[in-house]
Amino acid sequence: MSKKAISISTKTITSYPPLSIAPARVLRGENCLADSGKAIARLGSRPLLVGGNQTLEVVKPNLQPVLTAEKMIGQFASYSPDCAESSLLRLKNMVQKHQADFVMGVGGGKALDTAKLLADQCNLPIVTVPTSGATCAAWTALSNIYSEHGAFQYDVTLANCPDLLILDYGLVRTASQRTLVAGIGDAIAKWYEASVSSGESTATLLVSAVQQARILRDILFQKSAIAIQNSQSDEWREVVDATVLLAGVIGGIGGADCRTVAAHAVHNGLTHLTEAHDVLHGEKVAYGILVQLRLEEMIQGNKLASSSRKQLLKFYTEIGLPKTLEDLGLENISLVQLRQTAAIATQPKSDIHRLPFTVSPEQLVAAMVSTTVSIEKAPSLRN
Repeated sequence: MSKKAISISTKTITSYPPLSIAPARVLRGENCLADSGKAIARLGSRPLLVGGNQTLEVVKPNLQPVLTAEKMIGQFASYSPDCAESSLLRLKNMVQKHQADFVMGVGGGKALDTAKLLADQCNLPIVTVPTSGATCAAWTALSNIYSEHGAFQYDVTLANCPDLLILDYGLVRTASQRTLVAGIGDAIAKWYEASVSSGESTATLLVSAVQQARILRDILFQKSAIAIQNSQSDEWREVVDATVLLAGVIGGIGGADCRTVAAHAVHNGLTHLTEAHDVLHGEKVAYGILVQLRLEEMIQGNKLASSSRKQLLKFYTEIGLPKTLEDLGLENISLVQLRQTAAIATQPKSDIHRLPFTVSPEQLVAAMVSTTVSIEKAPSLRN
């Protein structure tokens, strides 16, 4: 065969960003943390265990026997005051001082984000142990960075998903019901954001991610109410799997093109309000979905968005998700504060610009104050 016949043209070669789709291993079950020692010990013998002060106090009695049984020497470290650059710097020093050979993140989204980013920066293995169903942070190769006062700053794409994820249903069940409701709000946003950012794509993985997001939405519509009523039910475990695991799958398969749009942009803006700091991540995101749908109604005259918003309002009422600024405890913020929030949410690098139309801060303010306006009276702001 001639050399010409076996030559390969480089003109058609296309390079795509790498994907970190899933943790290397997932353990899940009732009280499975107690039996996870050998799996954890495969990653090292000197873990730095990162979490919030309160969470570490609650979980330490469960974790310490696991470490002791496998002769691991653990050091517990708080990420307080937040998943901030200053916290990461302090924790890096603790990694060196303890001579840690892997990191364990224990807690909610911010604790897990801190631990994941710390492990990534120190080039160490990472174990995630979620203590609630509030987010999919235990799964993803992504961390959000906040100021010391809880204001969103930026996100960081990590080299890998966690080496080990331990989903202990018994541990998650000890969290407040509010955290799971918030997790439902965060997870259901996958459909409303992915379908906008990637719904027209014909790329195999993006099509798959969008369809998984639709399945996730349907699971949550069908099972959330029962799950909230009965934490011992199969539906409860399935909803926890949906918020912690399946939601992460979608971001992993879809990558950066299938993650966040306006709902999370609104969340990011709201974090800059001191009055919103006690509002959970998923609660802000859930409200942000309604804002996104209002934008689609107002600017595009999108009737499907109107129908979707009406459906969500009913669902939110059923399970207790916030529908308005008042529901978020923000009834007393000023117009100036609201405009500042909208300005942050619409800054040039914001994910809100993944919408198929331009959004001004003024239009966003209008959407934020009209999330429950009746469908019949909804005004159109089409250009």
